[in-house]
Amino acid sequence: MCAYVLVAEDDEKQADLLRRYLEWEGHTVGLVHDGRSVLDSVRRRAPDLLVLDVMMPRVSGLDVCRILRAESDLPMLMLTARATEDDLLLGLDLGADDYVTKPYSPRELMARIRTLLRRTRRVATPADPLLRVGDLAVDPVRHEVSVAGKPVECTPGEFQLLELMVSQPGRVFTRAQILEHLHGFDRHITSRTVDVHVMNLRRKIEPEPRRPVRLVTVYGVGYKLTDGPHDAA
Repeated sequence: MCAYVLVAEDDEKQADLLRRYLEWEGHTVGLVHDGRSVLDSVRRRAPDLLVLDVMMPRVSGLDVCRILRAESDLPMLMLTARATEDDLLLGLDLGADDYVTKPYSPRELMARIRTLLRRTRRVATPADPLLRVGDLAVDPVRHEVSVAGKPVECTPGEFQLLELMVSQPGRVFTRAQILEHLHGFDRHITSRTVDVHVMNLRRKIEPEPRRPVRLVTVYGVGYKLTDGPHDAA
C-alpha cells in the first residue's frame, strides 16, 4: 500500500530517518520543518497521511492539527515528547487519529503508520452495505456519515469507531474492545482515549450531547449504539 506521507518534524536528522524508513516501504515522502510549512504543503497537495510533531516552530503541531481538522478529514499521527495522559488526549481531542510518544522505535512507528493507512484507505467493494441505525447512516464505500440526511464530518478515527458500533447496533462494546479495534494492543493508550472519541462523536451526532440517546454509556461496561430515545438504556 504505497502512499504519499508528509513528515512534519523540526529535527532534520529525525525527519530524514523517518523519510528513509518510509521510502524503504515504498511510500513517497515530503518533509517540512515548521508549522507554517505544514499548512502550506497540505493545502498545495493533500497527503494520504500526516506525521506531525507536536513541538513545531512558528505554528505548533497542536495548532496545525486544529486548523487542518477544521478543513478536512486528513489522517494525522502525532509525535510527542509530552508523555502525560492529558497532553496525549488533547491531541486526540483536537482531531489526531493516533499518537506515538518519544523516544520511539522507528519499526513500531512504521507498524502504526501501516495500521492507520489500512484503516483510512480501506478498499471497499460494491457489495458493502449502507449501515443504518435509526436516522444515523454510515457509508463504508464513500466513507460518509449522515444524521437525518445531513452530512456529518468525522475524523478517520471517529469513523472507524462509529463503523464498528453501527455494524452491531445494541451490542455493548467495552473500552478494551474499542481500543483493540482502533489501535491494536498498545500499552501507551488508555481507556480515556475511547472516552475522548465518544465525546467528540456525541457533539456531532446527538441532538443534546450532554444527554446522549444514540451513543450511550452502559455504566461499568462500555458503550453501545442505539436506535434513538426509545431504545437508549
